[in-house]
Amino acid sequence: MADKKYETKEKLTSYYASRVEALSAVIARLKGKNRAYVAAELLTFGLAVASAVLYCADGFLTAPLVAAVAMLAAYALVRRADVRNGRRIDANECLRSVYGKELKYMSGDYACFDDGSRYADPHHAFAFDMDVFGHDSLYNRVSRVVTTGGADVLASWLGSLLPGRAEVGRRREAVDELAGMEEWRAAFLAEGQGRRKSGAAGGGTIDSGAILAAVNEVVAMDIAPAASRPYALVAAWTTIVCFAALIVMAVAGVVPAAAALLWGVVQMFVVIGLNSRSIRKISRAAEKLHAHLRAYISLMRHIDGARFESAELKQLQASLAEGGHGALESFGRLSDILDSLDRRGNFIGLVLFNMFALSDFFLVRRFLSWQGAYMESIARWVDCVSCVDALVSMGTFRFNEPRAVEAEVTDDAVIVYDAKGLYHPFLGDKAVRNDFTIGDGEYYIVTGANMAGKSTFLRSIGVNYLLAMNGMPVFAERLRVSAFGLFSSMRTSDDLSRGISYFNAELLRLRQLLDCCRHERRTLIILDEILKGTNSLDKLNGSRLFLQAVSRLPVSGVIATHDLELSKMADEAPERFHNWCFEIELADNITYNYKITPGVARNQNATFLLKGILDSDE
Repeated sequence: MADKKYETKEKLTSYYASRVEALSAVIARLKGKNRAYVAAELLTFGLAVASAVLYCADGFLTAPLVAAVAMLAAYALVRRADVRNGRRIDANECLRSVYGKELKYMSGDYACFDDGSRYADPHHAFAFDMDVFGHDSLYNRVSRVVTTGGADVLASWLGSLLPGRAEVGRRREAVDELAGMEEWRAAFLAEGQGRRKSGAAGGGTIDSGAILAAVNEVVAMDIAPAASRPYALVAAWTTIVCFAALIVMAVAGVVPAAAALLWGVVQMFVVIGLNSRSIRKISRAAEKLHAHLRAYISLMRHIDGARFESAELKQLQASLAEGGHGALESFGRLSDILDSLDRRGNFIGLVLFNMFALSDFFLVRRFLSWQGAYMESIARWVDCVSCVDALVSMGTFRFNEPRAVEAEVTDDAVIVYDAKGLYHPFLGDKAVRNDFTIGDGEYYIVTGANMAGKSTFLRSIGVNYLLAMNGMPVFAERLRVSAFGLFSSMRTSDDLSRGISYFNAELLRLRQLLDCCRHERRTLIILDEILKGTNSLDKLNGSRLFLQAVSRLPVSGVIATHDLELSKMADEAPERFHNWCFEIELADNITYNYKITPGVARNQNATFLLKGILDSDE
């Protein structure tokens, strides 16, 4: 749960500002040290050169030599301290950037966060209508992801609904726990930003796809499978033992020394020749994998070091320890293989290690062993990091919205939606709160003037339900819901490139709605003006026909309309259809109160507003 001391956005803003200020002071101090280190490096290196020159000029005296060695040692120590100091500067700058972005969030500026526009789908059951993706969207406000895999997971979660109370509770527990781990979350995000800055996985967000592509490429590589066979190991140790025996016999004078030397040289060329092609492949594969995985290794270490309590996070953490003794051990072994490849670059080492120890053969075996033990697990480990990445975003959103509350999710098999003080999360302090209850199999026809608040209210119902069914906080005084499907039709548009008119697009959307309701569990439908693309009488008749048909399905509905005649359905079937409205007051000016009340709207504003425009032009 978010810390109670940050119970208002004002306190959160002050906290973020203080963190930025404190980190700026730390960075300034470290940069001052950096200048001192650079001066010390120049001084010690210059004194080392001067001492070396003096040593040569004064007849190779001991004192200048000792001074030169001491100054070189001092230079190495200062240089090492300078590198560590530079890393601390980078880490603190990344952390300051994290807090700086949260300050922007507090001021309503979301431009620095991913808006998820690439995930927008006009055919989605509800995401397009509920502003889940795109500029200033829900995703734009929630997303803090540092990996492309995390972005995909977060988008998938925000575009779906968990199936029941247990699943919602499990995710909510993880979100709440991360909301309370503010410093850990900030360090996670800073770590991700730092890896992006280093270019470990290319510019922008750490590319999960590149890792999986590299893994698939390595899996497909044909790297001397015979080297992993038991008989190959027996043959290798036999040749090593024979060579050692020849050396002993040569030393004892039993055989000529040339025989041992010839065996060693032939053995070296054979092992290098047989394994050179595989070594080249391993070198390319290991370096490519390590380059992409370097960013993930840091994130995995951060996750591994956390003390999680929630079941979801503990399971994800445990998954990183599964599969060949775990992710971190896997990457440690991969680093050892890379170190062996680096040592192989030394010509003397290449000759001696292959002559006496068949090092190329055993390097191939080590890589094949690593490949067999870990390759299948890497994709799962990347998925685990992606899920934690998405949960960190959700936890940050929970922390940043201290006035939001937890929804109560019930096990009822029917549609339950009972809200008190419900409001749209995008409106902030200016939001008007409304109470509203949706019964199972019941329909609510909402009338009102233009700009009176109908569409915003419909979206408030939908987006808060989406938040509730993802274990995230909702924007209400209280919200009690059951698990059901959600389908909306609010933003239908034509598609001229496919020859689809606006009216045809509406019909296609309504057909999609009916198919969904017929084949899914109980569903809440949210509609804003049915059949807008036809004339008034046809629209009325078609809307009545549609509502009569859909009311026979396991569906509840909230339908906004300007057609007051549609409200008469409540007279015909009062047990199923109910009238609600957003009323306005007409006087010298229009008064909007944005409060929903029972009944049918009496006042409309189109003529009033148009008359005002015409009068102002005279």
